[in-house]
Amino acid sequence: MKRNFKIILIIVLLIGAIFFFYKPDESIPVSLHTVNIGTVESTVSNTRAGTVKACRRAKLAPPMGGQVASLHVKEGDKVKKGQLLLEIWNDDLRAQVFLAEKELQASRKQAEEICLQADAALREEKRIVTLWKEKLASEENADRAQTLTKTSRAACSAAKSRAEVSVARLDAAKATLERTRLRAPFAGSVAEINGEVGEYITPSPPGIPTPPAVDVVDTTCLYILAPIDEVDAPAIIEGMETRITLDAFPDQFFLGAVRRIAPYVFEVEKQARTVDIEAVFMDEAQYRDLLPGYSADLEVILDTQYDVLWIPTEAIFDDNKVYLLDESDQIIQQRIIEKGLSNWKATEIKKGLNTNDRIVLSLDRPGLKDGVSVTPETSEE
Repeated sequence: MKRNFKIILIIVLLIGAIFFFYKPDESIPVSLHTVNIGTVESTVSNTRAGTVKACRRAKLAPPMGGQVASLHVKEGDKVKKGQLLLEIWNDDLRAQVFLAEKELQASRKQAEEICLQADAALREEKRIVTLWKEKLASEENADRAQTLTKTSRAACSAAKSRAEVSVARLDAAKATLERTRLRAPFAGSVAEINGEVGEYITPSPPGIPTPPAVDVVDTTCLYILAPIDEVDAPAIIEGMETRITLDAFPDQFFLGAVRRIAPYVFEVEKQARTVDIEAVFMDEAQYRDLLPGYSADLEVILDTQYDVLWIPTEAIFDDNKVYLLDESDQIIQQRIIEKGLSNWKATEIKKGLNTNDRIVLSLDRPGLKDGVSVTPETSEE
């Protein structure tokens, strides 16, 4: 037993000596960044992909159901405000409009006839009254003439009222007929048509979304709708500058401004609540080639500092520490810093570093810690 114990003790001492006296000759290769002066922004970005939206988009359906009698446009057509897009079968309603027009004509002619009789009765009254004053007609004839004038004028007024009723009846018939016609509410482009001539279409029931008969989009005005985390939303105010990037145009960005902040929190998931932000493009010429529906990312610029000391945000660990390279012996030292403005890319340094200091970027290298020797791999200025 004692012999075994001595053997184990000797092995442990040998292993300890190996670890104590062995020192690797190779240093850790790292990427470095040289601290310099520049511009740093404080920004917030959307949590999920935003969307390019049209300022005006109408998914239209006729107010009454029926069989499609004619389609006056096709997908992709440019339309003007008020242009007829679609018409359902309405021969019966056209006949009612025609009937109402004829009734109106008859009512007006009848009113004209009755009013002419009233004018004649008035002239006859004046003649008889003149004769009565000259003792050439009886008082009874004068009273009869005055009464006839009054009844004739009342009949004229009633005939005019009936004509006005006919006008209203015609307007009602035309309004009913117009319910069978679908018109463009604004100038734009036809994005989609659901239905063909001869098919039966119905309006959307309340609360039940159905495919639109005609979808009209105004592509002359676009904006970005993007969800921002509820934690970041209070810092955003209308008018703040934004940067807009799109997957369809990866090599460029668009300048914009916050137009609207939703007055409520959108609860997609219990743990992921967001506030919708709308941003408009600064330059209308920028979005001439864009299409509604493109995915977009929105970066809202909260604050900007110019000509300040900055480093890449990825070089910071434990929230306020970096590895600073000692150029004399190529040893890195842990350095505590004081941060200013920060975003996912750059962080302002208020204390702890100086211009031309070199710090470690590649924090994921195995064995990296305070006091180790490193070999510069690359240097980012």
